[in-house]
Amino acid sequence: MSTALPPDPSVPLLPHSRRAPGWARSARCARPVGLYDSWWTVAGAALAVCAAWGVAIWVSGHLRADASLYTAALFAHLATLVLGFGAVLVADYYGLLWLTGRMALTDALDGAARLHTPIWAGLTGLVGSGMLLHPDTSSTPTRVKLVMVLLLSLNGLQAGLLNRRMADRRPTEQPPRRFLAWGAGTALMSQVCWWGAVIIGFRNSQR
Repeated sequence: MSTALPPDPSVPLLPHSRRAPGWARSARCARPVGLYDSWWTVAGAALAVCAAWGVAIWVSGHLRADASLYTAALFAHLATLVLGFGAVLVADYYGLLWLTGRMALTDALDGAARLHTPIWAGLTGLVGSGMLLHPDTSSTPTRVKLVMVLLLSLNGLQAGLLNRRMADRRPTEQPPRRFLAWGAGTALMSQVCWWGAVIIGFRNSQR
């Protein structure tokens, strides 16, 4: 009398059958399309940002806030400026630490990636509160400031793509020079636009 148990039909018998079917492997590996997956996704987001920027300018020209709402909007404007600009300064400082050999590239990239949320929150708050501050869109300095805010948003999108591509490289691999030049240009654009917007905003408040 044999004591062998019948084979369990749920257990594959052949070694090659242990692998999941192709459709199952592809379904398991599939993931939603991310914002920084390619230039196409970034370009789509950039179009949305430009549209939102145009709507914000139109609303600011047709919306009038009373004194109490104006004061609240001014406070929110300054608070989000501190939030966004402060996060940008920290992100650029991480890059400087890496360039001087005081921080690993992976640590600098991780730190910069975590700052994307406060940076975008600061930019969004600046635009949202700025709509209630009665900006004089006929003034050249104000127009320059508005363009700088748009450039900051577009610069932030392509900076996220750069961070993603840098993070996808091996930790021990030295980034190519084009990535370094890309990062330097991104940081320069960010600093020029942030400081320019701050200076113009300050001068406008003195009038």
